[in-house]
Amino acid sequence: MKPVPAHRSTLAHVFSFALALGLVVSLFLWSFYSLDQEWNWAGIARFWPMYLQGWYTTLLVAAAAMVLSVIVGLLTSLARRQSFLPLRYLAMIYTEVIRGTPLLVQILIFFYVVAHSLGLENRYVVGVVILALFSGAYLAEIFRAGIEGIPASQIESARAIGLAPGQIYRFVIFPQALRQSLPPLAGQFVSLIKDSSLLSIISISELTFNAQVVNSTTYSTLESYFPLAVGYLLLTLPLTWWTRSLERKVAYEN
Repeated sequence: MKPVPAHRSTLAHVFSFALALGLVVSLFLWSFYSLDQEWNWAGIARFWPMYLQGWYTTLLVAAAAMVLSVIVGLLTSLARRQSFLPLRYLAMIYTEVIRGTPLLVQILIFFYVVAHSLGLENRYVVGVVILALFSGAYLAEIFRAGIEGIPASQIESARAIGLAPGQIYRFVIFPQALRQSLPPLAGQFVSLIKDSSLLSIISISELTFNAQVVNSTTYSTLESYFPLAVGYLLLTLPLTWWTRSLERKVAYEN
């Protein structure tokens, strides 16, 4: 059997994607315009600066929370491997409590109870910390799985050639664990971006909060939240595509 030329294979993928996308778009367009109601798109369009400001705030809050969550997750995963039992159990309790309770409840408790007791009044800073702590618990398990997936023979070999524990982590464990953890890591970042919508309950003027303001002003619910969906897609799709490319790369290298 002759191999399919590369350009024909690419055209087939492009055509198939365009066909699938066209079907999805057609379905939604038909669903919207089959409803017996008058749409207020013009009234929503005048609020585009508010949507843009909310989208920018969501981007900044999510980016800051991502960086902090990586630090929290990495430290927690290392703490769970320590021989000092109080530290190990503290990390375990943090991970299980955060992963076992709803983010909505965590936001309310951390903002109105913990942050208030500590004198933290900046809701944006508190929002970033809450998201980082929530996502960090999941990242800790992702990092721990990546670290524990390293064969014990490699660690023993590193010790045999005289590497110190810090050098073993730096040159043997971390590079391999990071490569294995990248796809689920990107997936968790996508979830973090969407979870940031819950910060609207503490009046952070991110994308969801501003969409709620537009809805309460125009009384056009569907029209108000449609730009919200588009805004989150513009944030999450690049991460999703990055995840796909990383998965292909890892599969090729393995």
